[in-house]
Amino acid sequence: MFKLNNLFASALSICLALPVAAADLVMVEQTGCSWCEKWNKEIGPIYPKTSEGKFAPLSRVDLRNMPSALKVARRVTFTPTFLLVEDGQEIGRLEGYPGEDFFWPVLEQLLIKHTDYIAPPKING
Repeated sequence: MFKLNNLFASALSICLALPVAAADLVMVEQTGCSWCEKWNKEIGPIYPKTSEGKFAPLSRVDLRNMPSALKVARRVTFTPTFLLVEDGQEIGRLEGYPGEDFFWPVLEQLLIKHTDYIAPPKING
C-alpha cells in the first residue's frame, strides 16, 4: 500500500507540473498573405512543441470567414493577427509578424499579462 501511495503522489506531482491549456491562440490568416507564409515556415512547425504552444494551442481561421462564435474586441484587418482567446472571447492580440525575434517575446508577454502562464527559465547560450 505504501508503494502505491508513493506512486500516486509521484504521478500527481508530475501532472501538476505540466502546463494546462487555459487559452487558445487563434491565427487569423488569408490566402496570399506572405507574412502568414513566413510565420508558417519559421514558427508553425515548432509552435506546438514550445511551452507557449502547449499552454495556448493554435487554431486557424480565415479573415474572410471569421466564426460568429469568436468574440473579438475589434475587427481584424491585418494578417496574420494572433488572438489570445478564452471561452470564445478575445483577451489579447498580436498583430503582424515581422519575424521570430519579435514574435516570441511579444507572445510571452501577452500570455503573462492575460493568463496564468509562467515562462520557463531562460537558458543563456
